[in-house]
Amino acid sequence: MHIPEQIQPILDKYLSGKITSEELATLNEWYNSFDDSIAEIEAPASVDEDSVRERIHKRLLESIRTQRELTVIKPRRRWYIPAVASVLLVFAAAYFLFFNAKEENKQTKNEFAIISNKTDLAPGGNKAVLILADGSSVILDSTSNGIITNQGNIEIKKLSNGLLAYSVNVKEVAENEAAFYNTISTPRGGQYQITLSDGTMVWLNAASSIRFPVMFTGAERKVEITGEAYFEVAKKPAMPFKVKTASSLVEVLGTHFNINAYDDEVSVKTTLIEGKVKVSANNQSPRFLLPGQQSGISKEGKISVINNTDIEEVMAWKNGRFQYSRADLKTILRQISRWYDVDVEYRGNVNLHFTGQLPRSVTASKVFEKLEMTGEVHFKIEGKKIIVSP
Repeated sequence: MHIPEQIQPILDKYLSGKITSEELATLNEWYNSFDDSIAEIEAPASVDEDSVRERIHKRLLESIRTQRELTVIKPRRRWYIPAVASVLLVFAAAYFLFFNAKEENKQTKNEFAIISNKTDLAPGGNKAVLILADGSSVILDSTSNGIITNQGNIEIKKLSNGLLAYSVNVKEVAENEAAFYNTISTPRGGQYQITLSDGTMVWLNAASSIRFPVMFTGAERKVEITGEAYFEVAKKPAMPFKVKTASSLVEVLGTHFNINAYDDEVSVKTTLIEGKVKVSANNQSPRFLLPGQQSGISKEGKISVINNTDIEEVMAWKNGRFQYSRADLKTILRQISRWYDVDVEYRGNVNLHFTGQLPRSVTASKVFEKLEMTGEVHFKIEGKKIIVSP
């Protein structure tokens, strides 16, 4: 295959991530000018096939690490190796770069993955509402840093990093004040972090809530959550920490763990990062988890445990990423709907699985751009709704 002089610099710009929309259109036109026959490209006789393949692989990995927002060309035909390295890098990148996806027993369509939507959706951020013991509420994302309010001798502060912290003067707290309960709720498109009065740190994902006493007293520390939350529990062996969801109870002494208890998920999942926890549900025997294990409680209340959980995938939301390993599209879109505060409508059956990651700081169209690389699914943004079709 002969690469025209005007195309080679465009290929180089594509690999460097500096290609313009006009140049990408030119590249698109050139690429689609070929017929659907198999293109066999001769390599110089002195080039060893294995060395070419290794060199291509290394450059692909470098491209993956350094050019995360690159729009990728989806290959439409089979290519032979050895080949002209720059051409192979462009077309092979569609398989290796970032989101790799395929539909069972089907061939992907042959086209560029280009998003042309004029509308877009901004990512979520630090948004939450604090509901005080008297029923009054405080919108935390629009509240200035410093002391938000006092509940008797219990002080609530919003710190400079957006974190909410409770400060308690134990000697001065009256018995009725210790019984105060507060609730923090995040909307769709929101997340928040809080430090409870015992020093326990809690991260709330979108569309989640936590109800907790402003001061822990008695023989246990107990909170209630909906949605998803990650805990780093302060160690107090004499006062176990308990997390209640609609269908489970998790008990710890001091540990790090994540609970996913969204109503629209198939099960309540507790993933242990560090320490040890006991998971209970209904009248079943409790299960004890070790680091790396994940329990699942089905809608029927049955407990199962899996080993060697992908901790990075579980914790991706807290670390500012979407991350998936062979995740089905509907699971991914449930997360997207919460984070971008948008509804999802399916028009047709799409059975796809994805592996890869993206920062949660990008706009929705950037996510859809990567998902559309397969050519088997298309997204259209209509106000606060995403239309999904084959």
